[in-house]
Amino acid sequence: MKYIGAHVSASKGVQNAPLNAHEIGAKAFAMFTKNQRQWHAKPLEYQVIANFKENCSKHGFSSKYIMPHDSYLINLGHPQKDALEKSRAAFLDEVERCELLGLDYLNFHPGNALNTITSKECLEIIAESINITIEKTRNLILAIETTAGMGSSVGSSFKELAQIIEKIQNKSRVGVCIDTCHIFAAGYDISTKMKYEDTMKRFEDEIGIDYLKGAHLNDSKKECGSRIDRHAPIGKGFIGIDGFRYIMNDERFDDIPLILETPDRENWKNEIKFLYGLIE
Repeated sequence: MKYIGAHVSASKGVQNAPLNAHEIGAKAFAMFTKNQRQWHAKPLEYQVIANFKENCSKHGFSSKYIMPHDSYLINLGHPQKDALEKSRAAFLDEVERCELLGLDYLNFHPGNALNTITSKECLEIIAESINITIEKTRNLILAIETTAGMGSSVGSSFKELAQIIEKIQNKSRVGVCIDTCHIFAAGYDISTKMKYEDTMKRFEDEIGIDYLKGAHLNDSKKECGSRIDRHAPIGKGFIGIDGFRYIMNDERFDDIPLILETPDRENWKNEIKFLYGLIE
């Protein structure tokens, strides 16, 4: 069964995220647990946590299908020690907030070498950052998001993600979130049946399907291999409708959160219905 939703607003408190998800007919959702443009946030209050859990229960949202995203400020592969420690502290706070909310996942971008160190060095720092966080927390699964490969960001290839996972001591605490726009921009074509199957085979061979914990469903405004991250509405970009039809009918995407991050929030309700309509 498919669980489709969107990255909804948590404005005025995370307790509002499940309400906003319910309004668009979602069965899954993503959110920020704090203002993603700020390093620090006040701790989650007991009543906010209780209201979040109550609203999730009321509208049938299981923790299995909620995948928050961490702050975009965080760079777990930062080449500078002070900035790296700042990112690690912020990331730990994000994980602890998710655990207080009773969630199963946190989604995050792996990191950026900032044109200062090699990709290999950056990947090693990211793995170390993840290991440190895992040691200090309980059971949250950290889902590394595939990137488009813009600039000196890492994680645009399945092999790079596999290299991170290889260095994680407790592999039960790590996974991958596929972003369809990002992998397409990185050169993994999913627009035709043959190319889609080839991409998924590469994921299985290089990472392993057991590590697939979620997906972001976005079409791409740019061509395959452009390495430019520009989301487009479903079926309105270079991936096209067929690419999403393959996902909707692929059991490998069953029972995980499938999250829209397309640009028109007002159209999410229609896009969710459209995606369910692709199931044969």
